[in-house]
Amino acid sequence: MAALSLFALDERADGPIQLAEPAPETRKAELGQFMTPTAIAAFMAEQFELQNISDVILLDAGAGQGSLSTAFATRWKSMHKFNDYLTIHAYELDPKMIEILKPRLTSLESDKRISTEVVDGDFIAKAAAKIRSSERIYSHAILNPPYKKIGSGSSARQIMSSVGIETVNLYSGFVALSLDMLKDGGELVAIIPRSFCNGPYYKSFRKFLLDRAAIQSIHLFDSRNKAFADDDVLQENVIIRLKKGARQGEVIISRSTDASFSDLTSDRVSFERIVHTKDIEQFIRIPSQSVEPSLSSKSIYSNRIQDVGVSVSTGPIVDFRMKKHLQMEPLPGSVPLLYPSHFIDGKLVWPRPNFKKPNAIAENDETRRWLFPRGFYVAVKRFSSKEENRRIVATLIDPADLPTSSIGFENHLNVIHIGKGPLPEDLARGLVVYLNAKIVDDWFRQFNGHTQVNATDLRSLPFPSRERLIEFGKWSTLFPDATQNEIDIEVAGAE
Repeated sequence: MAALSLFALDERADGPIQLAEPAPETRKAELGQFMTPTAIAAFMAEQFELQNISDVILLDAGAGQGSLSTAFATRWKSMHKFNDYLTIHAYELDPKMIEILKPRLTSLESDKRISTEVVDGDFIAKAAAKIRSSERIYSHAILNPPYKKIGSGSSARQIMSSVGIETVNLYSGFVALSLDMLKDGGELVAIIPRSFCNGPYYKSFRKFLLDRAAIQSIHLFDSRNKAFADDDVLQENVIIRLKKGARQGEVIISRSTDASFSDLTSDRVSFERIVHTKDIEQFIRIPSQSVEPSLSSKSIYSNRIQDVGVSVSTGPIVDFRMKKHLQMEPLPGSVPLLYPSHFIDGKLVWPRPNFKKPNAIAENDETRRWLFPRGFYVAVKRFSSKEENRRIVATLIDPADLPTSSIGFENHLNVIHIGKGPLPEDLARGLVVYLNAKIVDDWFRQFNGHTQVNATDLRSLPFPSRERLIEFGKWSTLFPDATQNEIDIEVAGAE
């Protein structure tokens, strides 16, 4: 899974620390392959309820070097008596990993109660065959699955579709297959990207999961750069525990800053806070401790952006496709081309001197269809940095700051507009106030675990009425230098 670090030091449960041979970077990328840090593996093993089960059959899909199986076996041995048995089936495709995995699992068999089998080959194909034959033997499953997109025409997609699983990434496919292979009452613990929690691409996977299992717990890492410092991580990861066929009850939400779990906290929340009853998309929201009051608790925030009478679109100009029209500095016949880097501390800075990107684009018959007429707009960055204070960063486009009759928006921006035309000034200013409020950003983080903010995400946000937004806009005109705290009070206090 691409969001996890590949740790060189990998601790065996029954011996000294071993130096694990890392997979070459190109091989890792091909397989979507990253190894599980020891502390995370141990934490995942601790999530299972093992005390009342005498004979355990464990599935480890995408086992890598066996860290998860080893951690599970260590916990099982600490809890079970002599006449109980543990069987481990570890699936792995990569021959280099299997060279490490086999002796590691074999060493577990020094305890005569434990038997292991390394299943060499394609987990998706093998799992689908077992599902078709109704072979569901596993009591537990533990996963750090590969993280890689799969195309609609790929064999993996077709095989999963043949057993009723529709998804777009290997990680969600591995989880769905593993869940289907469990007995009723079986438990699954997986560390996966949080991207499945929202958006249309994972809707079928969310339905598959929620139809077959109860969510028992979800763990979040509050700091991505501390937990996974070795990787350029754009995804937050969660550790999720599911129980197949169980009745859904409260969900344990736990958090830690990083993979040391030194500041672990947990709380129980109602399932209705996780998946809203009337939400046909079945978004999985993970309540933030800092959200008080919540947008969902305020009746005035019951609109969607289309109800306000505005639209949001991704910036239409993809620069590498329009190279011959781009200009580093504005020239006669050109118009501003705005990138995210033109927005600094909530202000538009154009043109930027010594800018590495073009500041302008020629206006002509080939480019005109991609341009917007000069006026008030709201620009929202599509990507935030890892630890930026806000995910949603909105900035006002004021026509007074731009000299020409048209504007170009680059593809890494979202643009709020009306029919590809400008917004009324007070409405534009009000949208900026609202979108930059902490209560909105916190709400967004409940169901969105990556740094990307797409137009689809903004369409899913709750909004106040158009009239309320205009009031926010008039307020911002009276208080142009309002602090973040003052903005938060104005928006959160609105009734």
